[in-house]
Amino acid sequence: MLVAVGIAYVWLALWPAQAGERLFTYTYEPETMPQGTFEFEPWFTLRAGRSAAVGKDDYYRLQFRQEFEYGVTDNYTVALYLNSDYQHYKNPGTGQRTSHYRWTGVSLENLYMVLNPAENVLGLALYLEPTWDGENFELEQKIIFGQRHGDWKWAVNLVHETEWEDHFRETTGELEIDVGIARQLSPRWSLGIELRNSNHLPEYKTWKDTALYVGPVINYRRQKWWATLTVMPQVFGANFDGDPDGNGHLDLAGHERWNVRLIVGYFF
Repeated sequence: MLVAVGIAYVWLALWPAQAGERLFTYTYEPETMPQGTFEFEPWFTLRAGRSAAVGKDDYYRLQFRQEFEYGVTDNYTVALYLNSDYQHYKNPGTGQRTSHYRWTGVSLENLYMVLNPAENVLGLALYLEPTWDGENFELEQKIIFGQRHGDWKWAVNLVHETEWEDHFRETTGELEIDVGIARQLSPRWSLGIELRNSNHLPEYKTWKDTALYVGPVINYRRQKWWATLTVMPQVFGANFDGDPDGNGHLDLAGHERWNVRLIVGYFF
């Protein structure tokens, strides 16, 4: 199953289609799609490396999203996501391996551009995305800033997310800051760096953990398609709940050692 999904994503990445582009994979840019245009984006995210001390040796999680995006107006874009993932880890105490593939719900992205960066000193957009899988509900909000200066482009996202799990019996808040800056090297290539800081707040009562990721992002585009890849290791982390992973410099209980994401875009 895993091999088949991987082959399907490689095949999609090679299939020609008319495209726009995203210079980052974790950081959203304030621009929206032109009215009446449609785009399909398959996403592939790898989250790998947790601590054996918390019972998750050899941990990795593969997340798959299929995004169907449509420009309702020049300032408002809506997108439907179909989400699933595959998770694997080993319990070092028992040696038992756990692997499972699961459906993780449907998301509806709403992106509204308040200030067009082509017409203003600063671009500004607002983002709202609910997700529902039948048992759990998430609501994610973003304030998105960004601008282009010649061959350079940057974006900053202020992110808040609330997760209600187990039929709304458990609540977790998440605060995140995403930053991206990239330079266009040629008509086909852009290279940059992304930064992601993620924090969990169970029941909004305690600040459980924090993790900082930094790494390169590369974008390649042709006339009919584009692809963007980010590779970010965790460079600093801390767990404020008794340090269960025994690591003083990283958080490997609530976050992974590596975040890797590939997005391919097809514009129709």
